[in-house]
Amino acid sequence: MPDGITTPTSEDEAPDWWSRKSVWKVPLILLAVVLFGGGIFWTAIGFIKKCGAYTGALDRARASTQVCEALGTPIEDGLLVTGNIRVSGPSGWASLAIPIHGPKGRGVIYVEAPKELGEWRFKHLIVGIEATRERIDLSEAAGKRAL
Repeated sequence: MPDGITTPTSEDEAPDWWSRKSVWKVPLILLAVVLFGGGIFWTAIGFIKKCGAYTGALDRARASTQVCEALGTPIEDGLLVTGNIRVSGPSGWASLAIPIHGPKGRGVIYVEAPKELGEWRFKHLIVGIEATRERIDLSEAAGKRAL
């Protein structure tokens, strides 16, 4: 080699950013895991909120005079719906607990609905009012009993 020119050896090479900032490894990995998990969670919540069982149950609750009297209007849905939905083409099943609130209070819509021939049928649709512990039945069977 000519004078003054040396080839870098592994001892001479500067460590890369990841090696120099080793204290950041664990927080960055945890942040990536949390963001990935949060993305999956919010995608699933978004899917549930677009489902016909969810929107139909919310529409029925908003159209109910009993629910509107208990919670006031407008009735809004909460962020964290729980439960599950299985759909396969024109059939499926939904079992959900949908938090709702209005100016006068809070409640939960409990839904059990099969999807048959492309249409959701509300086997059980109960609105639980938090303050009074009242349960308002909005299911299809309750509507037939009232006639």
